[in-house]
Amino acid sequence: MAEIISIGTAVPAYCHKQEDILHFMQQAHRLDETDKRKLAFLYHHSGIDTRYSVLSDFSLPHDQWTFLASMIGHGGDSLISIDERLEVYKREALPLSLQAIEKCISGILPATDITHLITVSCTGMSAPGLDLEIIEALQLSPAIFRTSVNFMGCYGAVHALKLGKMICDTDPQAKVMIVSTELCTLHFQQQYTPDNAAASLLFSDGSAAVLMGNVSSDKPVLRVDNFCSNITFRGKQEMAWGISSKGFLMTLSGYVPYLIEEDISGLVEEALNKCNIPQQEITHWCIHPGGRKILDTIQQQLRLNENALQYARNVMQRYGNMSSPTILFVLKDIMDELQRGGQPARIFGVAFGPGLTMETFIASAK
Repeated sequence: MAEIISIGTAVPAYCHKQEDILHFMQQAHRLDETDKRKLAFLYHHSGIDTRYSVLSDFSLPHDQWTFLASMIGHGGDSLISIDERLEVYKREALPLSLQAIEKCISGILPATDITHLITVSCTGMSAPGLDLEIIEALQLSPAIFRTSVNFMGCYGAVHALKLGKMICDTDPQAKVMIVSTELCTLHFQQQYTPDNAAASLLFSDGSAAVLMGNVSSDKPVLRVDNFCSNITFRGKQEMAWGISSKGFLMTLSGYVPYLIEEDISGLVEEALNKCNIPQQEITHWCIHPGGRKILDTIQQQLRLNENALQYARNVMQRYGNMSSPTILFVLKDIMDELQRGGQPARIFGVAFGPGLTMETFIASAK
């Protein structure tokens, strides 16, 4: 039975207060006083206190900007090319990933025991890519099984967990390492549009590593029970992620919470029925914090109590939305609490992404 043995997380060195990011955005977008007030209202109601980035600019006055300095004195779109953005990804993604992996396996097993590697990212890509860089850095076997989940967006880590379970179910000796790393802030766009403003309000950088296997460690683990997914095609234009010469462009419509509102109850019911589990047996809700409105909508539609989504809200408050690693940050907080308390639990997880795709999982604590 596939088990999540450990989760390690890492964030970049630069921690930015949401208020400082607001001031940066007001300058970078060259907003008039009316738009400044509108943006301030959104930031003050975002449910986010701090976010992390590989870039220092977001907390600095404009005369100290480095990566984003080319925007100063220019109108229109950002002048930062996709080449420049991916160059930073190439430099920063590996060390951040290695931090998460080290935290994940420390005291559990040496890196060379890893038999399978799954990397997840939608904010940077190259060939050879992050998977080969990790193999070389950790001196893993060059014959290791590896695969990558690319460009799936915020639900990518759930898809990786699904692949990890399939591997563990077919190979009793498998020790699967999942590494989900996103540097969302590299794709800041200067042009002020609703989509760009929404992305700049929410997204941040981070990495999470998950060790899966069939052999339990001395510490309590999570058994992965099942998965269920669905696609709402009428929402395919509402949440999207595309590549342009100016970087990766996010479409994040304000209509997304209403799509989730219409479909979340049916999706949860389908997933629970698949495992013959009533909703009352779910003790912990591991929800991807895609935004405050999304969390509020899910809580209302599923009739959850006031504290049911506190893990997701806490992660959003401390880190913002890091895309694919975010749900693993939430799951780690849940797992840490369960290990301290030692109580049995049943966890329901769900993440959303382009499509509009909804991916769920159910896990149990022994």
